[in-house]
Amino acid sequence: MISSPDPADQAFVVGTSFDLEPGHGEVVSATLLATAHGVYEGRLNGVAIGDRVLAPGWTSFEYRLQVQTHHLVGPDSRTFLQERANQLSFEVGNGWWRGELGIPTKRGANYGTDLGMIAALSLTYADGYQQRLVTGPDWQVTRSRTTENTMYDGQHIDLRTQPGEPRPARVVDLDRTTLVPQVDGGVKRQEVVAARHIWTSPSGRTLVDFGQNLVGWIRFTAPPVPGTRITLRHAEVLESGELGTRPLRSAKATDVITCGEISEVVEPTFTYHGFRYAEVDGWPGELTISDLEAVVVHSDLRRTGWFRCSDSLVNQFATNVVWSQRGNFLDVPTDCPQRDERMGWTGDIAVFAPTAAFTYDVADFLHKWLLDVRVDTAHRGFVPPVVPDIARHFPGGEHREFGAMAVWGDAAVWVPEALWQAYGDIGRLRQHYPGVVLHLNSVEAALSPTGLWDRGFQYGDWLDPDAPPDAPDKAKADAGVVATACAVRSFTVAAQFAHLLGHPKDEQRFTALADRTRAAFLKHYVESSTGRIRSDCATVYALAITFGVVDGTLKERAGERLAELVREASHKISTGFAGTPYVTFALTETGHVDEAYGLLLEMTCPSWLYPVTLGATTVWERWDSMLPDGSINPGKMTSFNHYALGAVAAWLHQVVAGIRPAAPGYAEIEFRPVPGPGLDWAEASLETPHGLASCRWERINGQLEVSVVVPEVPATVALPNGELHRVVPGEHTFTVAI
Repeated sequence: MISSPDPADQAFVVGTSFDLEPGHGEVVSATLLATAHGVYEGRLNGVAIGDRVLAPGWTSFEYRLQVQTHHLVGPDSRTFLQERANQLSFEVGNGWWRGELGIPTKRGANYGTDLGMIAALSLTYADGYQQRLVTGPDWQVTRSRTTENTMYDGQHIDLRTQPGEPRPARVVDLDRTTLVPQVDGGVKRQEVVAARHIWTSPSGRTLVDFGQNLVGWIRFTAPPVPGTRITLRHAEVLESGELGTRPLRSAKATDVITCGEISEVVEPTFTYHGFRYAEVDGWPGELTISDLEAVVVHSDLRRTGWFRCSDSLVNQFATNVVWSQRGNFLDVPTDCPQRDERMGWTGDIAVFAPTAAFTYDVADFLHKWLLDVRVDTAHRGFVPPVVPDIARHFPGGEHREFGAMAVWGDAAVWVPEALWQAYGDIGRLRQHYPGVVLHLNSVEAALSPTGLWDRGFQYGDWLDPDAPPDAPDKAKADAGVVATACAVRSFTVAAQFAHLLGHPKDEQRFTALADRTRAAFLKHYVESSTGRIRSDCATVYALAITFGVVDGTLKERAGERLAELVREASHKISTGFAGTPYVTFALTETGHVDEAYGLLLEMTCPSWLYPVTLGATTVWERWDSMLPDGSINPGKMTSFNHYALGAVAAWLHQVVAGIRPAAPGYAEIEFRPVPGPGLDWAEASLETPHGLASCRWERINGQLEVSVVVPEVPATVALPNGELHRVVPGEHTFTVAI
């Protein structure tokens, strides 16, 4: 691997020149393999190579470094080559490899001090002759116009910078055993959002509104005014009419462009920001909305699912969920895209995965991440709270008192479960299964002699709305109750996986563990006379019901108590990360449809629709990230783009609209819509692996009309009046009395 001979916290350009070999005919194929310690952008004869940005992305670099394959000549690519003096170059920046990353943001909280680039270009001629160029010390390093770049602070680009005298590249170490092929589509530009409004703030600042909280950067044409510095600061919200930067914590989220002698289109592609608003300083002349555009960036995902209903606020909420998924599915499933964090928190995706797999095809994206979960778990002995496990690079990170954790660690089981249900890929499940076993080995070791999971550190029902702003772990739900219920679910799912994959001993083991843990939960946490569960709050009942911990009369009592708690709270949310994704499922599963819809349609804080009433365009981290008076939550941890609390969208898809997989990968489908008070109609559609499925219900003249579109699979329509209909592929409509 080659690097700059002058290590510094800035980007560099490395390249070479080559001629085509004469006498072998035309070049019929040209394939470039490339990766970096850092992030890179390649150019051949001045033309950008490929459409990926921030390559090679973020993996557990100690064990897995993705290699990208670029086809430069062939039926699906342009021909970049010329007979003589071809110029192949790469600009290399810090990315996730070097610089500030994680919590706390300290120098050294990263993977290495040296950036590096490795590439191999293979040219095949018409007669079969092959020409090969590989990075080495004979390549030349020149100066980059990117003088500063970090993910959190932004990028500085000086358009006046000249390449300078080329210098020989320096060779740095690379463990080639870490090289792996890229399995997903990488990060790409997805769309462009125009500026909506420009005005002057009370303090005299020039502010720009793009109308949507998004993730990416601002692109513009730098005017030919040499030495002029244009500064762009980014934020998600306004506070008191100014840019609301306090939630960014230490992240500067600032790009600086120094203009050169000619007009140039500029994009700060070695960083990214989460923002709706920007503050612009130093713009020469009058700034207009046509001068700036926001480039939306995230992993390359195909949209597969849609939801709509008769309530415009619910529709906006569903749209917000989609935008939060887009913004946080940037190479890893992150918690937030704007502050000094942006890590792959396992708890967030553990609960959000079913929603994610409906809205987009995330099979490759989450498969890639689960490979990191597996390798990090193997080296830690438990699933780290963030993957890739950057926490081990913090000062003292190897000695943190973490261990097996419910919900967060359960991502090793629940995310593969969501992918299995969505896509039915047994080969991928087989690859994920070792990570399942590793996690549950750590859970089994953490159980008390009583059979409960009531020992060790737990995040619990994180961000319970009744918890203090600066103590988000102080939830109403007993952490042991939450963890033990999660263990029941994970052991049960693992037993199913073991059966599918032909591991009878594992199936027997996990079944026994599920039975033992369920029995311990019922013995120690449930009052046999009343059915009350310890800590008697919405989360514990929601988990006990949906995770199969209680059944029969106990399940009925749990549903009644849950509905009672919801009514007592006037249908305001009383759950955190652990309970929120499941509370509406638990209510409808036990027949309390009115209470579930009451939760959905509540508009006062805390509720799903409260942020929508304040103009939110993404899902917030806290129920009250912004207070009713427009001020930002005083806690130190506040984000306006977190998808976890949007996990309820899975209930919108599967219950309100009623599209459910009756077999993995939708090889069989059940349409079971559950209408409720407050909505006149609802519909969803999904591009399944077998074709389009859709379901719509609507109240018409005192009757309920249900229409479905069935792909080429067996399907059942379960109507609200109890009727069941086996249907063939095609369109079907049913009408029943309300």
